Amino acid sequence: MTDAPRPVTPVSLVAAELTDLCRTLDDDAVGAEAAGRLRRVRDLAAGLDPYLDAMTTPPSSALADLEERTRRHVWSEGPLEQEMLSGHLEGWFLRFLVGMTGARDVLEIGMFTGYSALAMAEELPGGGRVVACEVDDSVADFARACFAASPVGDRIDVRVGPAADTLARAARAGESFDLVFVDADKPGYARYLDLLLTTDLLRPGGLIAVDNTLLQGEPYCGAGTPNGRAIASFNEAVAADPRLEQVLIPLRDGVTLIRRARVREQPS
Repeated sequence: MTDAPRPVTPVSLVAAELTDLCRTLDDDAVGAEAAGRLRRVRDLAAGLDPYLDAMTTPPSSALADLEERTRRHVWSEGPLEQEMLSGHLEGWFLRFLVGMTGARDVLEIGMFTGYSALAMAEELPGGGRVVACEVDDSVADFARACFAASPVGDRIDVRVGPAADTLARAARAGESFDLVFVDADKPGYARYLDLLLTTDLLRPGGLIAVDNTLLQGEPYCGAGTPNGRAIASFNEAVAADPRLEQVLIPLRDGVTLIRRARVREQPS
């Protein structure tokens, strides 16, 4: 039996803490009114993610199968875990980005088992492509096997190796992209963004979506891990960069949309 994913987003962490607290709640000690209010807060937090999933268009059979395979797989001790899956809600969010931007060429930096890559590929027009960067050979093979079961799996070009090296080769080859999704090693985010902005990899008017920019609440509650500190630093650098415009969306573990700043007319 597959273990349920552990809480890894700010909302799911709040829900888990409140659920544990309510299990030990002594109504007589805290008072009926306070206990009722605490359970109401728990229900607000715990019910949000399931409701969002239920009200979002169901995934394709290929995506549902990919998620099930990822959940069933036994990940050995190390950096890979089922919680790295983008999942249903974020998959549809990325599909909408592809459709709304009219993207034909998509770059993904950090693929894991390929849920987000396949979700975006399903939205692409004919002739569109997703170039997906993955550093781990075994997980790339896992993703390819899942893509083979999808009618749009051939739209995904998996490139294995350090992402910075893959990006440098793509830039030298003159490749460019309408949409870039970044979901890789957190200390590498700043370097990937710099490569996108200092080369022609990001087309004029292109959009960058960066995952995990709320990282379990660490950036605003106090970063206690290397990843948390890397994300906090990245967020601050993006917010201070006059070349950029950005919005941080509290979707799952945080998604920041970034584009080059647009020249605006000054009021007369």
